[in-house]
Amino acid sequence: MESKKKEKLDWTVFIVSGGFLILFIILSFINSDMVGNGITTLFDYSAKFFGGYWQLLLLGNFFIGLFLAFSKYGKVRLGKQDKPKYSNFRWVAMILVTLLASGGVFWAASEPMYHYMDTPPLLGGGEFNNIDGAFAYSFMHWGFLAWAILGTLAVIVMMYVHYNKGYPLRPRGLLYPLFGEKIYHRSVLGSSADIFSIIATVAGTLGPLGFLGLQISYGLNHLFGLPDSLMMSIVVVMILVLVAAISAATGVDRGILTLSRYNVGFTIFLAMVVLLVGPTMFIMDAFIGGTGFHLQNFFTMSLFRGDEAWLGAWTIFFWGWFIGYAPMLIVFISRISRGRTIRELVIGVSIAAPLVNNFWFSVVGGTGVFFERENPGSVSNALNEGGMPAAVMAITDQLPMGMLFGIGFLLVSVIFVATTADTMSYTVAATLTGNDQPKRWLRVFWTLIFGLTTVMILTIGEDSIASIQNSIVITAVPVSLLLLPPLWSAPKIARKMAIEQGLIWQREINKKVNK
Repeated sequence: MESKKKEKLDWTVFIVSGGFLILFIILSFINSDMVGNGITTLFDYSAKFFGGYWQLLLLGNFFIGLFLAFSKYGKVRLGKQDKPKYSNFRWVAMILVTLLASGGVFWAASEPMYHYMDTPPLLGGGEFNNIDGAFAYSFMHWGFLAWAILGTLAVIVMMYVHYNKGYPLRPRGLLYPLFGEKIYHRSVLGSSADIFSIIATVAGTLGPLGFLGLQISYGLNHLFGLPDSLMMSIVVVMILVLVAAISAATGVDRGILTLSRYNVGFTIFLAMVVLLVGPTMFIMDAFIGGTGFHLQNFFTMSLFRGDEAWLGAWTIFFWGWFIGYAPMLIVFISRISRGRTIRELVIGVSIAAPLVNNFWFSVVGGTGVFFERENPGSVSNALNEGGMPAAVMAITDQLPMGMLFGIGFLLVSVIFVATTADTMSYTVAATLTGNDQPKRWLRVFWTLIFGLTTVMILTIGEDSIASIQNSIVITAVPVSLLLLPPLWSAPKIARKMAIEQGLIWQREINKKVNK
């Protein structure tokens, strides 16, 4: 592919995806109830007819990835580069901030408490009766399977198509093994793959931006008495966007890397302090017990189909959300993983990152569950009455130096979401140009679009934030079909690269075929 071709802006994808976003906003202004009801209906259909498929997709993706990692193909080096550009810590830090942005503080504090307050149906239901099960479900939703779909098999395919074959870095590249180079030449299917991926990314980014604006506004009111108002939420979003725009302008190697590294470092520091001054042994027990329960019941929990309503509200909602995010994160992880082996990629993304994630959930959520056990109602009442931000503040209030911890948690949340906004701006820009180093103006443009659109949605009402966040599950339907071919194309590509890199010999394969 010629470099000029790589840098050419795909106006079809740009106009259709941007037009859809504008149409959504206009319709929400005209009749937000109609939009909300339409999204709810489509959400229910998506969960009902595709939920089981998504569960199998994530499970297959995870185990095929493990097979490749620990087979002779694990030594295959990706991206036509002899060694990684980033250290292990910097690389994992950039990966971690992608998914943790959505659950870093508020879901980490609330989901274990929700499952503790109302035991999942697979575990028999009831109230306040299964601590290990509560953490196991949180680990399952945000753990191994969720992280694996964001960047293992599909990254192998994407990196091969882009770095080895020279085709543009776009989600449609996942279809290259099936359709060849015609997927890049005025292909309706290829353009549709890119468009749906961008729309899903926009929904997945605007949701957390608006949601966090509301949450931080509540937190500032609780800590400092500032007004919990629409204007405060808008100010928070604009600050987030300013940070993200500066980061996006400086690029992956400076802005995104620096923000990710410092935020993960600060998060580790915050976790260690809470671990020391909080209920240390209870947190450790929650992590160990929850992990053991999860592993013991891994397949039963992952494939549970017994309660459609509960699944739609929890497992299918989260996994649909992550599937919707996946193509853009695949583009990003492909960019930062050059020089890594398949083994390093799979272990880093689908094992190391989830374990760090689960420990963070144990620290934040475990502290909340401990206080709830010691003083019933101290966290659950706040969660029921004020939602997730109230639960976070209720937890920090009961820690020594509660205000400092409250400020720390809010700061971590802000940087997590700002990092996600700049990462998503980078990946959308990369998709539109097909280049892993898109122009600065395009990266900043998308960051500003995310912010301004979020502000407009906030002015419509809080329900619009929930609607656009739910809409990512709807867009996950076509995106999930895009993620199916890597289940068989990634192993084929791994074998082909193993031959090219001299890790296995062609005659060995021929002998096996002849047998």
